[in-house]
Amino acid sequence: MKHLFLIAGLLTSLVGNSQELEKSLLWRISSNELQEPSYLYGTIHATCDAKLDENTLKALDDTQQLFLELDMDDKSMQMQMLKHMKMNDGTKLSTLLTAEEFKIVDDFLKKNMNMSAKTFDTFKPFIVSTMLLPKLLDCEFQSVESELMKVTKIQEEEILGLEKMEDQMKVFDAIPYKTQAEELLKTAKGDLSNEKDEFKKMILLYEQKDIEGLLIMMNDSDNKITSENQDILLNSRNKNWIPIIIETIKEKPTFFGVGAAHLAGEEGVINLLRVQGYTVEAVK
Repeated sequence: MKHLFLIAGLLTSLVGNSQELEKSLLWRISSNELQEPSYLYGTIHATCDAKLDENTLKALDDTQQLFLELDMDDKSMQMQMLKHMKMNDGTKLSTLLTAEEFKIVDDFLKKNMNMSAKTFDTFKPFIVSTMLLPKLLDCEFQSVESELMKVTKIQEEEILGLEKMEDQMKVFDAIPYKTQAEELLKTAKGDLSNEKDEFKKMILLYEQKDIEGLLIMMNDSDNKITSENQDILLNSRNKNWIPIIIETIKEKPTFFGVGAAHLAGEEGVINLLRVQGYTVEAVK
């Protein structure tokens, strides 16, 4: 289950809004046509402290269902993920890299995962990278999505997803496998040093509730997967979510939890909802 949170998490343009967004993770969605407000919350998929604050717990209490990027409560999710892990057309990591490069990755994965790169030879390389995420933490892995689900289950409310596992895994097919392999090789050569530095900066920005800073950090990242593919990772998915969000909030007050990088920017969820006439305001 941990890898489901990691993969969902790493699917999270420069900020295009002339008006700077407030530093907040929790946002209230309202309009004259809605009898009750819904809420939008920026999550982080791996952290040392996933505790939810009082405002967030109240928002969960005031809503009637939880939407995450994926329906993480779906018992078939793991099988769906395994079904879509492999690269298309028989592509292999061992052919995307030279024999020397593949050995570097192999030694690295044996050291950090106690598994050979041969085990993951047909896997999309970025998925292998997500499996290394716990190594960036100096603590036990925690997930904000998991905490949101715990509260929702106690409330005996439904957990749903904005997209299907198949759709999310296709994102890894849209990003060139060669680029993914090169980034995995870079990680192996640096033995996670650059990734650990970037992750610490991301955690700090998240703790500061700086959602615009998180988006800018993605744009400036040395990792080409995130810095050169924001239309695939963020923008197109944000646009796909808006009709679902609008239809849902018209039916019942709902709590939406998505990666915090999806919130800010001209093509972020907050601005896209505002363009549709909804009031989206920070909850302090």
